[in-house]
Amino acid sequence: MKRSPLLIALPLLALGCQSSEADPASPNFAISLAPSAAEEIASLGLTVPVTGRAYVVISRNAEREPRLQTGLRGVPFWGMEVRGLSGGGEVLLDPGSEDVIGYPLESITELPAGEYTAQAFLNVFTTFRRADGHTVEMHLNSGAGQSPWRAPGNAMSEPKVVSIDPGRDDVIPFEVTQVIPPIEPVPEGGTLQQGNPSDQGDLVRFVKIRSELLSEFWGQDMYIGANILLPSDYISNPNRNYPVLFQTGHFPGRRAPFGYSDEAEGGRGRGAGFSEYWRSPESPKMIAVSVRDANPFYDTGHSVNSANVGPYGDAFIQELIPYLESEFRMISESWARVLAGGSTGGWEALAIQIFFPDDFGGTWGWCPDPVDFHYYQIVNVYEDDNAYVSGSEWVKVERPNNRRPDGNLVSTMRQENYYERAVGPDGRSGGQWAIWEALFSPVGPDGYAAPIWDRVTGEIDHEVAEYWRENWDLTHYLVNNWRTVGQSLAGKIHVATGDMDSYYLNNATELMEEALTGLSNPAPQATFEYGRKKPHCWIGSSPWRPGEDLSNSEFIQIVDQYWRGRGRSW
Repeated sequence: MKRSPLLIALPLLALGCQSSEADPASPNFAISLAPSAAEEIASLGLTVPVTGRAYVVISRNAEREPRLQTGLRGVPFWGMEVRGLSGGGEVLLDPGSEDVIGYPLESITELPAGEYTAQAFLNVFTTFRRADGHTVEMHLNSGAGQSPWRAPGNAMSEPKVVSIDPGRDDVIPFEVTQVIPPIEPVPEGGTLQQGNPSDQGDLVRFVKIRSELLSEFWGQDMYIGANILLPSDYISNPNRNYPVLFQTGHFPGRRAPFGYSDEAEGGRGRGAGFSEYWRSPESPKMIAVSVRDANPFYDTGHSVNSANVGPYGDAFIQELIPYLESEFRMISESWARVLAGGSTGGWEALAIQIFFPDDFGGTWGWCPDPVDFHYYQIVNVYEDDNAYVSGSEWVKVERPNNRRPDGNLVSTMRQENYYERAVGPDGRSGGQWAIWEALFSPVGPDGYAAPIWDRVTGEIDHEVAEYWRENWDLTHYLVNNWRTVGQSLAGKIHVATGDMDSYYLNNATELMEEALTGLSNPAPQATFEYGRKKPHCWIGSSPWRPGEDLSNSEFIQIVDQYWRGRGRSW
């Protein structure tokens, strides 16, 4: 049968966009801060009256608090900025106002009438007067991995059942009475701290130091730290020094590197059996270190120097590493420091090695975040005009953001960016797009990171993109600086990723491989491996078990062989 021309209009998603006029009749939410909650917030060192962001979250599921059901594919919420909210004070959140941003619904009028479980939430900001002269208001990292929904010092109401009719102008009250308590702190340094024998044994240590560099940048005390896993013979061989494997990535909390534990199982998946192997006489003897460098933007500072995030690279190289080498028996030579990490940690492992080529002896970047901005996930920030859609004048296609290995889409670029915008405009969501922008962009006129694209329309700012190219595109940097850094980097770069990476990160990795293949004097000797139909985050195949994925136990053997293959022994 002959088909008629397709006349159906496919509307673009409008998540998070605000109408220019308030709805004629719609519910409002009155959010008050209980005096007792205000006192508790102040007791945690946060400023009251509160400057921050207030939300109302609703759900049909009463089994968990609505705040814990938020997310890219989560329940509806609406948020707005608040200033000067004291104990006993109240703010009115009108979902129809242009100052309120909702996700995944633009307007509460899209909500079917009925009964819902609802909760008010308050994200408390700290004011930072930075050394660059800018003042910014953000959530201070507090041990929750920069999730505002779980962060200590933030506050919420009790969940309650409410009846919502989007066509009525009811005022629904909430009282914020509960404050999220502090998380059990990671032990602070100065002296060696022993891990809890019940779960981590004698081989785990924690340190935390005040960073002079970061404190000066942010205008208040800022800390960095490390979780250290010692080799099994560290105590029995007091005269032996060891090389160090730095594991980069997201906030590790109190977790030991590679998930080490003294429990019998010793981990799952690629971590299965790791703990037992690490304690065995046969395991390679090295020190493993996970870095803790959460910051107001995200759960890691990436250990590089950034205009918005601060001098985390210098803090890592000049402050944390010397401190660790003074407290532990680490070999204080560049060959004896290697890096490894996946996803964000994969980008970190590559970037640290590339930007500090003489300070480290090798790097393994697994499923790294974008290493070439011709593929910033799926967007070419240099040539594309819009991050959210592609297509022609008449046919627009939403760009994908996340896929399954079979190709089915999980979310779009617009959806995740709109989610982050509703959580925290100006890059204050604590999310992935926010930290990339903070890391790569110049400082904007308002003190926050200059956006790479308009957060509502997706229109790309190519001037900002050029700044990214010249300062943060790792492939561009290697090609343009190989004459000066090549001798220091040859043979040190190792990358692995799935060819169906969930976030399309394999595309940028392939561009880096192609570019390095064309370099010489010296030859890069970099290795790249792609896992057939493997998603994010694949770390490579086992050289000893054909067809099987690399395990953590096997990886430390690879690192050991790498050192010894370069003529090193200890």
